Amino acid sequence: MPNRTVIITGASRGIGFEAAKYFMRLDHFKVIALSRNKPGLELLAAECSALNNTSELIPVIFDFDDFLADPSKRFQPITKVLSHVDILINNAGFLVNKSFDQIGSGEILKMFRVNFMGPSLLIRELLPFMGRAGDTHIVNIGSMGGFQGSSRFPGLAFYSASKAALANLTESLAVEFKDKNIFINCLALGAVQTEMLAQAFPGYNAPVKPQEIAAFIGDFALHSHKFMNGKIIPLALSNP
Repeated sequence: MPNRTVIITGASRGIGFEAAKYFMRLDHFKVIALSRNKPGLELLAAECSALNNTSELIPVIFDFDDFLADPSKRFQPITKVLSHVDILINNAGFLVNKSFDQIGSGEILKMFRVNFMGPSLLIRELLPFMGRAGDTHIVNIGSMGGFQGSSRFPGLAFYSASKAALANLTESLAVEFKDKNIFINCLALGAVQTEMLAQAFPGYNAPVKPQEIAAFIGDFALHSHKFMNGKIIPLALSNP
């Protein structure tokens, strides 16, 4: 039975780490786990080694800053292990919690590179591999900070704006890809107990664990494109 291929960015910790394990527990999956964090990917590989011998984890060192400098060249390590894409989960994120008048331009640019430009160009590079062997579902991991009408918090203006851009991209690409067997949706996450949440809200304990939200994301990626496309879906018990 041919493997289904899922690509997950930001797979070395938190939600991406647990999402990779979710797919590795399923039969006949090739999970391409992308992260710039080599020790985190090594830990992921160790934890996945005994989960399911019908599925394969392929960890790839991948830094969005390097990728954006030369997308076609930096994309080559992925193409070597790729024939088609069934699911892409754009999970990688970067957050700086600083007031609007104190945050540096480099910090702003990095948030937009990781949270918006990186996913955008990754989708573009992967297009030749999408919709070829059946439907492809792109799941962008957004934030309630980027969801229109949600609560706003000081220090997170640029992070929220970068996630709002990702949500808008989702709606736009759903229209562009409508005749290509490519579906795209965005999950606007609320508070999940991750390292990034601790940066945004020090001392806050979220009601949702990474393992729980990863299971939801995995099931959503597998099935929801049959019923929706181009949707921005708020997913929050608390915010924060």
